[in-house]
Amino acid sequence: MQLSVPINTRFFVTAPHPCPYREGFVEQRLCTTLPEETNGAMNDVLSRHGFRRSQNILYRPTCPNCRSCLSTRICVEEFSASRSQRRILKRNSGLVSTMSRPRSTPELYELFRRYLEVRHQGGGMTNMRFSDFSRMMEEAPEHTRMIVYTEYSGRDSESRPVSACLTDILSDGPSLVYSFFEPHARTRSLGTFMILDHINLARSRGLPHVYLGYWVPGSPKMDYKGRFSSLQVFIANRWRNLEDLPGLGETRKP
Repeated sequence: MQLSVPINTRFFVTAPHPCPYREGFVEQRLCTTLPEETNGAMNDVLSRHGFRRSQNILYRPTCPNCRSCLSTRICVEEFSASRSQRRILKRNSGLVSTMSRPRSTPELYELFRRYLEVRHQGGGMTNMRFSDFSRMMEEAPEHTRMIVYTEYSGRDSESRPVSACLTDILSDGPSLVYSFFEPHARTRSLGTFMILDHINLARSRGLPHVYLGYWVPGSPKMDYKGRFSSLQVFIANRWRNLEDLPGLGETRKP
């Protein structure tokens, strides 16, 4: 798969820093700035070549001595939910989803803070203030949407957000940029539910893929990505079905 980007596109490599997934390894990224005038087309092209978006930066790992981070996507037409995934859909069937242009609210920020404190304690985002959160949410391309999943109280009909996802709507499918959820509702498996809902979103729009970002086989933080059927990984500059890679496919969880 040949990478075709505008001739004036400039790439740069970040300085090495400790890897958050493999102890003793360092992480480096190949990056480029997302141009404002052509951000949708550039995001499309580079996402198909294993890149991810973070605010106005598109990046791909280029780590020395390690190729563990694999860009992943689900083939929607071939996907079949497992029994446990069908239970997760049923368990969260009462949630109401709302899609809009990204916006920050105090309620979403508090949900984001609780998520970080429980799930990513000590991570690089734990010191983010409301202004930082607002920039992450709202300084987004035109093709970006915020999907908020709300639960309603039966007694007083008040609503509260229990999960949310910042999603790029690419020409071939939604790409989950960043998601967060109520960390104390562990039995609801809200992270998995949001992916399943994005698969339904792609199906409803006739889009072939759902982009999940990077997967590190064997990493407990990312085990959930390996539980989805029809998963593809970007290896040697092309997308390959995980089941066609026996050594790698054995690392996925049932």
